[in-house]
Amino acid sequence: MAKTLSEDRRRLILNGNLFHAVLLLAIPVMLNSFIQSMYNLTDTYWLGKIGTQYQAAITLVSPVQNILINFGSGITTAGAILIAQYLGARKDQEANKMANHICIFSLSFSLVCAAFCWCITPGVVRWLGAEGELYDYGISYLRIVVLDLPFLFMINLFTSVKQAQGDTLKPMLLNLLGVILNMIMDPLFLMTFNMGIAGAAIATMAAKIPGAVIAAAALTRKRELVRLDFKGFRLEKDKISSIVRIGLPTAIGGSTMQLGFLLMTRNVQAYGMTATTAYGIGNKINSIITLPANGIGSALSTIVGQNYGAGNIPRVKRSYHIALTMGAVFLFVFGMILSRQFVAEPMVRFFTSDEAVVPLAAEFLSLMAFFCWSNAFYNVTQGLFQGSGHTMVTMAVDAARIWGFRFLTLWFCSSVLHMGVESIWYSVVVSNGISALILYLLYWTKIWEKRTIHLERREAVSQKQIRRQASRC
Repeated sequence: MAKTLSEDRRRLILNGNLFHAVLLLAIPVMLNSFIQSMYNLTDTYWLGKIGTQYQAAITLVSPVQNILINFGSGITTAGAILIAQYLGARKDQEANKMANHICIFSLSFSLVCAAFCWCITPGVVRWLGAEGELYDYGISYLRIVVLDLPFLFMINLFTSVKQAQGDTLKPMLLNLLGVILNMIMDPLFLMTFNMGIAGAAIATMAAKIPGAVIAAAALTRKRELVRLDFKGFRLEKDKISSIVRIGLPTAIGGSTMQLGFLLMTRNVQAYGMTATTAYGIGNKINSIITLPANGIGSALSTIVGQNYGAGNIPRVKRSYHIALTMGAVFLFVFGMILSRQFVAEPMVRFFTSDEAVVPLAAEFLSLMAFFCWSNAFYNVTQGLFQGSGHTMVTMAVDAARIWGFRFLTLWFCSSVLHMGVESIWYSVVVSNGISALILYLLYWTKIWEKRTIHLERREAVSQKQIRRQASRC
């Protein structure tokens, strides 16, 4: 059954209606991203019921957690790209071998990272400028959530393997289970057991454990097209080289970007706890607004990966333009609605009743929503470069977005224009817009057409041959 589903998706991606393919893959990815964001949103909501200082602590330390997650995700992202390209080239056995290598790398990283970060947490939180209660709460939350990295990475591995095959529904359902458990345990630990911020962290970690167990069981089933099977396994130099070449730039780009977010949070902290809380709430809601761009970009990465592996560059181009049009139109309309003050303010009030926080967060949210259409250009073009294996490009733009454009805009707005806390808001939208423009211009250079991975297959495969192969399956 699973192999039949995977083969159907492969035929759709390689030969079917592209508009249908983008929607079929993107909608579950969007929902999955929303579901994943609910972990933090749920914590933010319930902690807001017992004090702004708890929300500020999460905002302060979340970028640290995201640095670790993004670095490790570079490995699983490389896995999704490489597996998709092998499947497009119809080298299914090589796709299985790649899945085994990704599993070894990602789980090893998560175990070492969890232990190391648990030890250095006090120093990191102190470096962030936290003192008193904020320092204690930050340590309590961060030390617990880093321990869930092995469970999270097993779920991410499952997501990568399935998404490479065009199956984005099962990862969504798996994450839905975790969020439901988190929604149940958060109020239980926080309100009933009075465990404070530690209760929120424990609930988040415990909610991921069942999903990780299910993911491990599903990936080892024999009827899966791509599965984990370590019988006779040996490390292969070419597989390791591909993971490093594709995954390391993604890991460095993502973690460098998150380190920049960490320093941004430290800059916001200079304006006080109220500004920090407003910044955190605005960013969390904005992450929901931009879900369509993330989902379409992720779906495009799979479509590009398989067609790139099949040597069908014209279809890659068509899929990019379809995905970009869908994302830009949707986000423009959606953003115009959410940027209205009478819409933004009630959304903020859902997460806080602090009258000092609400106007700041609503202002930040309105500004980001107004310009959120630029995220379509950023995320969709990023999906094209990642799917074709050109992760060095996305790494460079990711790093420049934060370390160049964002901090330069922040300095100019605060030091030259003396805009105060609004300097933070404008630095975000300006850096996002410039980066989106750069990626879009890079698309027209056609550097993404250059092969980065040698699949040891005939490079020229006609569409007639592909259809003939598909009809025999």
